[in-house]
Amino acid sequence: MSLDDPKISRPVIRQLDETAINRIAAGEVVERPASAVKELVENALDAGATRVLIEVAHGGKSLIRVSDDGCGMGPDDLPLALSRHATSKIDGSDLLNIQSFGFRGEALPSLGAVGRLKITSRAAGLEAHEIAVNGGVADPIRPAALSRGTIVELRDLFYATPARLKFLRSDRAEMQAITDVVRRLAMAEPGVGFTLKDMTDEGRVVLRADPETGDLFDALAGRLRGLLGRDFIDNSLKIEAARDGVTLRGYAGLPTASRGAAVAQFFFVNGRPVRDKQLYGALRAGYMDVLARDRHPAIALFLDCPPERVDVNVHPAKAEVRFRDPDLVRGLVVSGLRHALAGAAPQSATTLGEGMLGAFRPEAVAAPRIYQMERPSQASLIRARDWQAPALAEAQAPWTPSARIEEDSPPAEVTTRPLGAARAQLHENYIIAQTETGMVIVDAHAAHERLVYERLKRQMAENGIERQALLIPEIITLGADTERLLAHADALADLGMIIEPFGPGTIAVRETPALLGAVAVEPLLRDILDQIDDLGRSEALRTRLDAVLSRIACHGSVRTGRRMSAEEMNALLREMEATPKSGQCNHGRPTFVTLALSDIEKLFGRS
Repeated sequence: MSLDDPKISRPVIRQLDETAINRIAAGEVVERPASAVKELVENALDAGATRVLIEVAHGGKSLIRVSDDGCGMGPDDLPLALSRHATSKIDGSDLLNIQSFGFRGEALPSLGAVGRLKITSRAAGLEAHEIAVNGGVADPIRPAALSRGTIVELRDLFYATPARLKFLRSDRAEMQAITDVVRRLAMAEPGVGFTLKDMTDEGRVVLRADPETGDLFDALAGRLRGLLGRDFIDNSLKIEAARDGVTLRGYAGLPTASRGAAVAQFFFVNGRPVRDKQLYGALRAGYMDVLARDRHPAIALFLDCPPERVDVNVHPAKAEVRFRDPDLVRGLVVSGLRHALAGAAPQSATTLGEGMLGAFRPEAVAAPRIYQMERPSQASLIRARDWQAPALAEAQAPWTPSARIEEDSPPAEVTTRPLGAARAQLHENYIIAQTETGMVIVDAHAAHERLVYERLKRQMAENGIERQALLIPEIITLGADTERLLAHADALADLGMIIEPFGPGTIAVRETPALLGAVAVEPLLRDILDQIDDLGRSEALRTRLDAVLSRIACHGSVRTGRRMSAEEMNALLREMEATPKSGQCNHGRPTFVTLALSDIEKLFGRS
């Protein structure tokens, strides 16, 4: 069939009108009500607001109102604000030097194209005015009443594109998404006050964050304590690192305070909340051998770098970024986390002790009712006492404890150490140590396992990784992936694997790490390639080697059931204090639990 056939009509190229263009753009910028809230709150922050009020009804479907005390706009600015690609954030001369949240000039016209939008604003020295736009059609500017700042009110989101409404979730789910967006923006700006209200529920305050004062870390700690809870700050390490003009600050949770899901991981780049695959990969590498596979750390990390070294214009919603030097950023995150985890004194999560104390507290049990006929007579009570007399005498006989108790009191200076002085060993595994402020219970096997593991890793780093030459080199065909793998040949050689090109699309593996023994080379190389695709580099081989060292450490550590002398127990505590990451074993479980004396006294009603 040819194009000359009269039954085939040639498609006509048409220029879309402005309304259609805005509605198409809205599909990229405004995915759901939370996207609209994000754009409007970011505009308020760009305007220099110190307080932002967000009011939402029906999960943002019927109402989103954002009020701020920023610089405001004049009457001549309002029509421009509703025009596509009109913005006060940049002048267009340098798209790499972006220092504001917004810069595209798409949010307001997109919102006006799919909903009923009204903007009321007042700039300093001018009167307040308002403008409304419904489904892309703007009304004339009118005088209004407003003391300062801007109020943007969006009603009936997606009424002009009803098909989009079918893809929205329930009101509760949309409200949760909005709360998450506001929480992230509030973390990025601790000096700004945020209030989120649910107008469907009579104006109930869903989130409130008052402005914080103090230096960077004090203000950030106060904001995170209010948004993520006190436990987050109490069980986090302060992170501060810098390299080649890039700085990393924030808080990273202790491995023993990890979560079952990645719900408390927050990254910010130049104050912008982002969800970047590379940053999350660096996070996993930083916590590599201190967390179990199914556990996730809680973090709030802020990366700051010159604007020209990061591209924020790679995603319509500005949720992703691209770094000019991704290896530098990744290395900074990994080294910053590892240095903090290794440099911290042995520390266990406070939630572990609280959970243990909670398990100690007996449940209140109501006393059974005693009826008159069940009350024993006085004579019965006397006979019962006489019958029990022999048992009482036996109970007063010398008692042999099942636990090993140290007779000598430890020197006073020893109890001032972080893990105190060993006083007893229970069930031939658990060490009870006394500190100045309470007591510590140590899992001797788990603690010694970590100590042996760290010792083996130091020896491998100092002496290198021994390699075993294959009698017959293994030839593996990888096709188009061959060149990508050969680009990492030097890194693999440092880990004991020697690979060489062997014809088109093929490599030869000549040596492998001796620790791995007889290893299936091809599956290992494909795992390495998958990680390179995902993260830009691979930790698969290093993970395999660490796993072997971990197994060796597990078999070579103190076994449960062995009785330890006081000298051995105290030597173990001292080595824990001097060894990085000794607060958790190789599998991510805690090695010790701390109980404060004040909490123990509460169990016995002494407080």
